[in-house]
Amino acid sequence: MQLNIKKLRENAKIPHRATEGSAGMDLYACIPESVTLAPGQLTVIPTGIAIELPDNTCAAFLYARSGLGVKHGICLSNGVGVIDSDYRGEVCVGLCNVSDKPYVIEPDERVAQMVIAPVLTPEIVEVSELGDTDRGAGGFGSTGKH
Repeated sequence: MQLNIKKLRENAKIPHRATEGSAGMDLYACIPESVTLAPGQLTVIPTGIAIELPDNTCAAFLYARSGLGVKHGICLSNGVGVIDSDYRGEVCVGLCNVSDKPYVIEPDERVAQMVIAPVLTPEIVEVSELGDTDRGAGGFGSTGKH
């Protein structure tokens, strides 16, 4: 599989995996100066890149970097970002600060990770009944605490 990446700005950094075993590729802030994210604040950070996925059997998923989330409370504002196979615009990262301290995002800082994963595109069929299971409609803790 090939992932085509286009720099939209000269100072953009091409994503890469930190180690051979890394599932995600680091995405970098393509910003001209530092951005301070106050507690409770949301912001959108551009990466300066656009991507071309091979086809609709895969998508790019953006996840928080564990260090930013665990150490500083910097998370993705939409939980997980989804880049569809037909999107050709700039990849941007929505961030939020869930901590009680301001956080400064520096130019070229790693702000998220991007994982390319398969996507199933099933035929959608409306039915009047669904198949039965032992669990049924039980949810939100219905299978017990342990």
